Amino acid sequence: MSSPPRSWLARRIEGALREGFARAYETMRVDPDRYLFQLRTAHGLPIATFRGMATLPIETVDEVADQTIRAGMKLAAAEGAGLGLGGLFTLLPDLSILAVITFRTLQKLSLVYGFEFNTDEEVAELWMAAASAAGVDVGREMLEKGVVNRFVPGVIRAIAAEASTEIVERWAGRLIPLVSSAVGAGLNYYFVRVWGERAKNHFRQKHLRLREQLALEASQTPVLPGK
Repeated sequence: MSSPPRSWLARRIEGALREGFARAYETMRVDPDRYLFQLRTAHGLPIATFRGMATLPIETVDEVADQTIRAGMKLAAAEGAGLGLGGLFTLLPDLSILAVITFRTLQKLSLVYGFEFNTDEEVAELWMAAASAAGVDVGREMLEKGVVNRFVPGVIRAIAAEASTEIVERWAGRLIPLVSSAVGAGLNYYFVRVWGERAKNHFRQKHLRLREQLALEASQTPVLPGK
């Protein structure tokens, strides 16, 4: 059984993660239109919509996804190094910000693979990807039992509870000021890398199914005479 201090810390960590994920969902979402412009200009992608990502070589899409994960890792590492100087006193604010960085990275990966989050179903799919990245099994039946505004808070709680267990085990070095700066940078970097790779695999499989669907639709489109 965990000692009382460990249990207290786990609860505080879980609360910080819940706050961060909720903030990312409610007020700090990635703006799809702005991000589409960034993708087109930064990578020279000849697309007009995110669905156009399915027309690009899969190697190109994967490379953009990898760069997106690396950017999130670097941002998380820099944030962890800065707030890590305070040891335990800055651990909880750090984790809340880390949750925001992580979820925004997952949102970008969703867009990179061609999936927006405008409808309730798309939002639910995004959170199921986040749950998958956290190692939480969220069945679709959980969504069918309630609308998205009830589904999402439940998923956030499940993700935060699962992640807090791993953090308590791995983040012990963060409790020591100064030393915790390097530890915080490394652990934040690792956290976003692992979650990013898991989310990438989730969206990539879905993206490949979309390509197959588009190819099938194209093959069934009748060719008009004279074309």
